[in-house]
Amino acid sequence: MLAGVIFDFDGIIVDSEPLHFRAFNAVLKPEGLEIGWEDYCTTYIGFDDRDAFKEVYRQDSRKIDSRELKRLIAEKAALFEQYAQHGEAKPLPGAVELIKSLPVRLPVALCSGALREDILPIITMLGIDNAFNVIVTAEDTSKSKPDPAPYKLALKKLGLDDPSVAIAIEDTPAGIISAKRAGLKVLAVTNSYDRDFLMDADAITGSLEDVSRLTLEDLVL
Repeated sequence: MLAGVIFDFDGIIVDSEPLHFRAFNAVLKPEGLEIGWEDYCTTYIGFDDRDAFKEVYRQDSRKIDSRELKRLIAEKAALFEQYAQHGEAKPLPGAVELIKSLPVRLPVALCSGALREDILPIITMLGIDNAFNVIVTAEDTSKSKPDPAPYKLALKKLGLDDPSVAIAIEDTPAGIISAKRAGLKVLAVTNSYDRDFLMDADAITGSLEDVSRLTLEDLVL
C-alpha cells in the first residue's frame, strides 16, 4: 500500500530550469565564467546552487572560498526570485492537479535542491503550499542529489520507516539515483531528459497528466 509521495520541484512541478540557467549565467558572467545549455543539462541539473557553483569553478580550475560562494548563491537567488515574481515559472502539465488529487491522509513531501526562498513563493502562487507535510530544500542537507541524503531526510521527517512503499517523482538521472539509493520507488517524467536517460526509474511517463493516485499505488505493489 502506498505510504507516501515525494515530489521533486524543478522540472516536475514547475518549468524553472531555464530560469535557473539564466540566473546562474547572469551571476557568473562578471566572473568571466559561463555555463552552456548542454553542459547545464548534462552536469548541473540536479545539483543544488552550492554544488553547482563549486563545479563551475572546479571545471575552470579555480578555487572559491565560502564567502564568495555565499555571495554568488545570494545574487543568483535574488535573480531567480525576480524572474518568478514576473510569472516566468510556469507549472508543468498535470503536476498541480496530481498534488491536489492526493488524499489528505497520504503523507506528501517536496524534496528539492533549490533554495527554500525559491520554492515557497511559487508553491504559494500555485495554491499548493499547504499540500506538503514536509519540505526538504538545499539548506537542509550538506550533500545534494545524487547523494541519498535529501531523500533520507524527507523520509525521516515523514516518519516512513519502509521507503519501498513510498514513491519519488523525478525528472533527472541525479534525482533518480538519489531516490533509489534512499530505497524509494521512482516515477520519472520526461520533462527534462529523454526516456533513455531515465531507465533506472521504476516507471517512466511523458507527463504527469497521465498519472493518478492509482498509478502511484500500482508502483508499490
